[in-house]
Amino acid sequence: MSSLSLPEARKLALLSQGLSAGAFKAAGINKTLAAIEQLGYVQIDTLSVVQRAHHHLLWSRNPGYRLEHLDRLVERKQVFEYWSHAAAYLPMSQYRFSLPRKAALRTGEQNHWHRKDHQLMTQVLERIRAEGPLMARDFDSPGSQRHEWSGTPFKAALQNLFMQGDLMVVARERFHKVYDLTERALPDGVDTRTPDSTEYARFLVLSYLRAHGLGSMAEFTYLLKGVKPCVALAVAEMVEEGIVQPVEVGGAPYFTTDLALALLERRLSRKEAKILSPFDNLLIQRKRVSALFGFDYQLECYLPKAKRQYGYFCLPVLWDGRLVARADCKAHRQQRHLEVMSLHMEQGLRRRDAFMQALEQELSDFAEFNHCDSVSIGQVR
Repeated sequence: MSSLSLPEARKLALLSQGLSAGAFKAAGINKTLAAIEQLGYVQIDTLSVVQRAHHHLLWSRNPGYRLEHLDRLVERKQVFEYWSHAAAYLPMSQYRFSLPRKAALRTGEQNHWHRKDHQLMTQVLERIRAEGPLMARDFDSPGSQRHEWSGTPFKAALQNLFMQGDLMVVARERFHKVYDLTERALPDGVDTRTPDSTEYARFLVLSYLRAHGLGSMAEFTYLLKGVKPCVALAVAEMVEEGIVQPVEVGGAPYFTTDLALALLERRLSRKEAKILSPFDNLLIQRKRVSALFGFDYQLECYLPKAKRQYGYFCLPVLWDGRLVARADCKAHRQQRHLEVMSLHMEQGLRRRDAFMQALEQELSDFAEFNHCDSVSIGQVR
């Protein structure tokens, strides 16, 4: 079994994630699409302390990113909303690989959060069929009973129909979903063949390795139900076929591909700093980040204030191929001011002056991305 050093593994992960200058040759909205296709998904999140996670993540890969890109890509039917490990935008080129989850939810093999009211779901579906795209509020009435997680029963019906594949989100208005029938929402010529278990397992492995460079069995199946046996078999078969190869990093077993390893011949941008979203694809599996980068990260906005160590919305900072700092940021939109309430640097960070110079440039760019004209930094630790 071949081995990679930790610096090589980190470089491979960063280059595969598109977190280096020149990662995508396209420009403008096409560069945004290329990033989504490389990553496989972009998580959608409602938090808006700074620009929402899906926008932030894409800006990290495409400095020319514009907030309207995602809406336009949905309108052009090049990306679609569905579920990865969480709500996400996914490339339409991979649409058919969303079908196994939809089938499992439709048949009851997997359960969703909301109890299915089949009669109400039929009513909702037929109304959209007759009237065209609708939002949840189009079904609400003054007397609608609301439930804690699902809102009204109509919202729960819409979500069930969406998750099992009868409806798709065709737009958002003020972040509210607009639903239409799947057969009307899909582009002409899209592949709608449901992959069998072997093909699906191979897709999970190879798409992960394309996006991350190297991965473990646990990482391939992160938050996925009922796929571990098929994925294990697929990995074994692809190792035997020479498509995937085992590799050791710091004594731990991983897998990679020759295509991914070829990235190590490329140069990694080390001078620029990047402020990352807490929901960035690089960071979402915290155990992986700890193992490869020695960076133990938790988003503390979900913790009581007394238990926070770094701040409410501390953003990881990438520099010189490492995760070297955390910046607790808030965009004050009315004042057009980006506040860094505290900046925490990791132990072992060298060349702090060079890092601070790179961070100041990144903060200036990040402020502009957040429609802010000024930046302030509070405590530096």
